[in-house]
Amino acid sequence: MSGAFDKKDLKRRMDGAVDALKHEFSGLRTGRASASLLDPVTVTVYGSSMPINQVGSITVPEPRMLAVQVWDQNNVGAVEKAIRNAGIGLNPMIDGQTIRVPVPELNEERRKELTKVAGKYAEQARIAVRNVRRDGMEGLKKLEKDGEIGEDDAKRRADEVQKMTDSTIKEIDSLLEAKEKEIMQV
Repeated sequence: MSGAFDKKDLKRRMDGAVDALKHEFSGLRTGRASASLLDPVTVTVYGSSMPINQVGSITVPEPRMLAVQVWDQNNVGAVEKAIRNAGIGLNPMIDGQTIRVPVPELNEERRKELTKVAGKYAEQARIAVRNVRRDGMEGLKKLEKDGEIGEDDAKRRADEVQKMTDSTIKEIDSLLEAKEKEIMQV
């Protein structure tokens, strides 16, 4: 059988979309401070863009406060600007070589906004999974057309791909539901 259809690879790619979604969700904040809130922040330093955890250490000194200890004094401004412009609703303050990031209480409006963002992330994951499904189906059609597998085999494998797709989308939906609950919890 040629490389046009590899079920393990399709599964790996679908799982990758779910893992990426979990990572995106970890950056969506709920009411309390967590170092992972700053995961989506990338800082432009030394002429390249890098994750914030590569330019400083992130701690949670209090339940509603993050602190970023920037390793190189010259990067403090860039880190502060990156947090401010990350679109995660945080307002950093510079305190020497440390950047203090108060985590505001979530109001109803902000919670709704965050559930919309979570919904967008989930939709991107669903699209990624459907793209993997399409690749798998195209691979099967090609194998069948080239005479490498029969019609029944192609149909059976297409059903497997569809089942894999359905279960992955179901997982994405339940992750979204859990995240929305967590965000709306006061």
